[in-house]
Amino acid sequence: MNRRLRPHRAVAVLVGTVLAATGLSACGGSGDGGGTARVSAADLDKALDKPTDLTVWSWSASLPDVAKAFEKEHPKIKIKIQNVGTSTDQYTKLQNAIKAGKGAPDLATVEYSAMPQFALSGSLVDLHRFSFDSLEKDFTKATWESVKSGDGLYELPLNAGPMAMFYNKKVFDKYHITVPTTWDEYLKAAKKLHDAAPGTYIAGDNGNAGLTESLIWAAGGRPFSAEGDKVSVNLQDAGTKRFAADYQKLIDGKLLMPVNAWSPEWTSGLTKGKIATLLSGAWMSGTLKSGVPGGSGDWRVAPMPTYDGKPASAFTGGGSLALLKQSKNQLAAAAFLRYVSIGKGADITQASGSFPARADVLKSEKFLGEKDEYFGGQQVNRVFADSLSAVRPGWQYLPYDAYATSIFNDKVGKAFTGSITLQQGLDAWQEQLVEYGKDQGFSVG
Repeated sequence: MNRRLRPHRAVAVLVGTVLAATGLSACGGSGDGGGTARVSAADLDKALDKPTDLTVWSWSASLPDVAKAFEKEHPKIKIKIQNVGTSTDQYTKLQNAIKAGKGAPDLATVEYSAMPQFALSGSLVDLHRFSFDSLEKDFTKATWESVKSGDGLYELPLNAGPMAMFYNKKVFDKYHITVPTTWDEYLKAAKKLHDAAPGTYIAGDNGNAGLTESLIWAAGGRPFSAEGDKVSVNLQDAGTKRFAADYQKLIDGKLLMPVNAWSPEWTSGLTKGKIATLLSGAWMSGTLKSGVPGGSGDWRVAPMPTYDGKPASAFTGGGSLALLKQSKNQLAAAAFLRYVSIGKGADITQASGSFPARADVLKSEKFLGEKDEYFGGQQVNRVFADSLSAVRPGWQYLPYDAYATSIFNDKVGKAFTGSITLQQGLDAWQEQLVEYGKDQGFSVG
């Protein structure tokens, strides 16, 4: 659910075709009163007393345990968790089912970045129907904004991906690198490190759409906006240009290890101390523990470098469950969705290593004060919580973000080989995104 850094692939044909297939207007629901009339919490509770089978598509490792706990409390409900593929693979299957008008699950994991395209197509149930908008106070502001599209509410937040800088303290200490707090300091640290050890890099990047979007967000860029079928794409705004100019210096200086995130070479670089930092979401702590177990005690977490020294951050990753309009059991499905995000299910997910979106947990001294031995006993949750508070407001994803990320390397990836500049790559990306949006029926400016 959280690997926003992973490049999306093989979706150029199918992603977005659901918009043309269903039109841009919302359609009615189905099953147990699947219209737009509001239902009460009591109605949801009653639905749990009826024998019901629910199907959930998700690649979440913790969700099967959540389902078992829910079934124990509500024995008349049977939940089948199906892993039909990760991220884009699942979205492609989901869009095929939506286009066919049958075969979709009751609920599906949808990342915050992908949610708008499904919401705009009218494929998801607006959770205002269940008065879930009353739960806004239970979640952090930044995650709540991530589950809305227009006036609709299409998920309840489950996890958050506030960005931080993970750094290898052992490597930093060996080469006398001071932990950078600004981008100027980050660039200087990158050069000092690579000069001292040519086979060691401040970071690894060979073109990564998710990371690029998040860094633009943190820099204050707002290149995308959408309201109904009106879309704006502007990858020449001030924040985007600021990011591109500084990141270009890393590329020009050959200060980035040319590897794809999640590749064997990337994992090897982290394991051997050849990649010294990761700019990523809070969930990366779990990835390091599982993927680089030998690094225990070597790594630490610090705030993201900023341009002026003032806190500024963004999300990368994060997602929750969306309720499909094809569901014939919307009340029971909504009850399970509520349990996952605000009930005991949220505790189970958090215990698996997911960073929480619930406001009360992020105010808990017990949670904030937990010492993480992998990170040398550091209270890393405080860093992540501070980052969450510093997430810049107002970011929007394109309603066809999955398509955008699928073509990123074709357009922007060339910048990492030096054949074009990063800004030229972003300009070419914009040109293709505008053309594609128009082909899908959007009014793009």
